[in-house]
Amino acid sequence: MGEMKEATHRVAGGYDIHIKETGEGPALVFVHGSGPGASGLSNFRQNVDAFVNAGYRVILPDMIGYGASSQPADIDYTLTLFTDTLYEALKAHGIDKATLIGNSLGGGVAIQMTQDHPEFTERLILMAPGCIEELDVYFAMPGIADMRSSFGSPDFSLADQRRLGENLVYDPKHITDALVEERFAVARQQPKEVIARMRTHNVRPRLGEIKVPILLFWGQNERFMPLSGIQYFFEACDDVRCVTFNKVGHWVQVERASEFNRYAIEFLDEHR
Repeated sequence: MGEMKEATHRVAGGYDIHIKETGEGPALVFVHGSGPGASGLSNFRQNVDAFVNAGYRVILPDMIGYGASSQPADIDYTLTLFTDTLYEALKAHGIDKATLIGNSLGGGVAIQMTQDHPEFTERLILMAPGCIEELDVYFAMPGIADMRSSFGSPDFSLADQRRLGENLVYDPKHITDALVEERFAVARQQPKEVIARMRTHNVRPRLGEIKVPILLFWGQNERFMPLSGIQYFFEACDDVRCVTFNKVGHWVQVERASEFNRYAIEFLDEHR
């Protein structure tokens, strides 16, 4: 992996949003998902070099509550909070236009940012995006139910961290000791509110507002985001294509990293 530059930006509310970046060219903002210990680099480590080598500038923010960014306690973690603080930080970082690449919660953030600031987003690449169902639908999904109960426990352990990581994939070989330890070190510092008081609203009624090209990825063995989401995009949006994988879970960009990188770069180059 090439040299990684780092910056921290203070945004509304006095929160700090931490951003890593590498590469030169059109900006790609990779928006990570939720979960104990999540961060920009840990979610997308297997993708960075391919996009840099293809001539793109890779931006890896840690959203509020995650990684090296501010982790306030005693607040509701709303979709609007995630979106607005990230948007402010990206603007402060000198990003005026970008392709947004979002997984899970990060997909929901990318969607709302595009709806609220259509001039900012050039293209969307979404991997099993969230925030397109009501909360009770997500809370019933086995991966999310396990995450909420496990991380809410005062005895959250390294073994819990591993099990939650394995929920994200079909083949547990992708959840390495190094990844588990990296995310557990972050999770131990995170307030429980980042999961327990997450309040994401449903952005599906506004999907039709999105006019930029969209590339979707979904694994057939998904434990977090129902595959019914694919049809929502096909019905509401004009320019959508979707790649689905058998024997793949929530982390398409990890389990099928080389294919994800290739398909996404072809999509980006086509619309460059």
